[in-house]
Amino acid sequence: MSIDLGLLLLRLVVGLLLAGHGAQKLFGWFSGPGFKGITGWLGTIGLRPAPFWAFMAGMSEFGGGLLVALGLLNPLGALGIIGAMLMAIFLVHWGKGLWASNGGSEVPLTNIAAVLALALSGPGAYSLDAVLGIALPEPISLLGGLVLVVLGIAAALLGQERKPAAVQRADQNA
Repeated sequence: MSIDLGLLLLRLVVGLLLAGHGAQKLFGWFSGPGFKGITGWLGTIGLRPAPFWAFMAGMSEFGGGLLVALGLLNPLGALGIIGAMLMAIFLVHWGKGLWASNGGSEVPLTNIAAVLALALSGPGAYSLDAVLGIALPEPISLLGGLVLVVLGIAAALLGQERKPAAVQRADQNA
C-alpha cells in the first residue's frame, strides 16, 4: 500500500507540474507565453515549422503530464514528457553544464528520471489504468516508444534551421 501511495504522490506532483508547464505554452496560463509566444520563440531558435513544434511541445507536456497524473495509458504520458525534456536539453540547456543556476539541464534530467521511473514501475493501484484494467504491452510499448521519441528528436534537430556562425556567437555573447 505505501508503494502505491508513493507512486500516486509522485504521479500527481510531477504530472500536474508538467501539465501546468504545457498549459503555459498552449494557453498562456500561469503567466506563460501562450501558443503565439512559444511559436515565435521556437522559430527564433530555428525549429521549422514553428507552429507544429510549439503544438508538440505544449501537448507533450500538457497531455503527457495529465496522463501521468491520472495514471492513464502508462507509459505514453511519460514518453511525451521524455521527448519534450530531451528537446529542451538539446535546444536550450546543452553546453551550459548540469546545474539550473547556470541554465543547465538539471531540471529536465530530473523530470526524465521521475517519469522514466513511473513508466518502468507502472502507475500503481491508485491509477485509472488499474481501475479500468488497462495495461499496454510491456516492454514493447516503452521500448518502442523510446525509439519513436529518439527518431522524432533526430528529425527535429536535423530539420532545425542553422544560424550562421557569426549570429550564433552574437547570441551566446548576449
